[in-house]
Amino acid sequence: MKRDLQGSYTTVSTVGEAVQAFIPAPLPPDPPLVWNAELRDKFDRALVALGRLDAVSVLVPDTGLFLYMYVRKEAVLSSQIEGTQSSLSDLLLHEVNRQPGVPLNDVQEVSNYVAALQHGLLRIEEGFPLSLRLLKEMHAVLLSKGRGSQQTPGEFRRSQNWIGGTRPGNACFVPPPADRLIQCMGALEYFLHDQPEKTPSLVKAALAHVQFETIHPFLDGNGRLGRLLITLLLSSEGILHEPLLYLSLYFKSHRQQYYSLLNHVRLTGDWESWLEFFADAIIATAGLAVETARNLAQLAETDRQRINALGRTAGSALRIQQVLLEQPIVSSGQLAEKTALSPATVNSVLLRLEQLGVVTEISGQQRNRLYSYTAYIDLMNQGTETAENHLSSN
Repeated sequence: MKRDLQGSYTTVSTVGEAVQAFIPAPLPPDPPLVWNAELRDKFDRALVALGRLDAVSVLVPDTGLFLYMYVRKEAVLSSQIEGTQSSLSDLLLHEVNRQPGVPLNDVQEVSNYVAALQHGLLRIEEGFPLSLRLLKEMHAVLLSKGRGSQQTPGEFRRSQNWIGGTRPGNACFVPPPADRLIQCMGALEYFLHDQPEKTPSLVKAALAHVQFETIHPFLDGNGRLGRLLITLLLSSEGILHEPLLYLSLYFKSHRQQYYSLLNHVRLTGDWESWLEFFADAIIATAGLAVETARNLAQLAETDRQRINALGRTAGSALRIQQVLLEQPIVSSGQLAEKTALSPATVNSVLLRLEQLGVVTEISGQQRNRLYSYTAYIDLMNQGTETAENHLSSN
């Protein structure tokens, strides 16, 4: 449905130029959303897909292990949208204190994303509300190290920013001026808390994401935090019991349509077109997550059966496989520490697992070698491939 411009323009002067900054109208949309049969059907299917995703624990032997990897996959994808070149393997190598063959800043950004997400989820689990304060806390973690650490982490911007273009005058979009920021974000917080009226959780997540990206309240990190907002909201409202929904892969794969719809909503008020896209993203993403969980469970079980056939070393090998499920790139020294097996036993078992094709030695060193649960990483890597395969080059 076409509506009027979803806000108003005001003239601001920044970097020596006078430009039109956009101030969004508060949510929910006015006039209200129009739910035709097709849109209702898509949201019904999206809710069914989320229900299946929430039941993913029956597919995997340890939901925590799957969540560990899935969060890291999301961190890589979300950071790639912002221009980093880090792969999932790069992040895992970084977490075992090895420098990957990419700029350290790229890996640090991805690592910060994992930490910011974990901080937000923990606060919600403790009963802290999804609020401006929590978003600022997460932003402080997101920009704590590496690129962006000088862009006032944890604080709303006090200056004008813009999106796209080399300067404000040729920008694709200019968000509200700093002196209107608190008003805009305050209205968004009211909406998140069902004021002035209650909004279904999935619809709320869709609308709030657009509004956050439109306000662009921070100097850096808005895209990543805006995508995290979706999962945090659904988790805080009990739609997801495990935070397994991450839309970055879908947004990355449909990047042009995604950005076009954000602008289309602002200019025409056609929220329904955005909601259709959002529901499609939920259906596709949730389905992919369930499929990945099923494939990982099958891989783990198939490898357990192969390991059981090793005879007397099977018990030690299963302990090593369990660690690899928790940390798919790990050093032999870490394996000895985590399994309480002797270094000689670990090295002997790793040789057998290499012969089985379960693990791959990737460091090429003689001491404290690095091992990869390659098939596990390959399953999680789908959609995160960058121009270079850094794992194969290490």
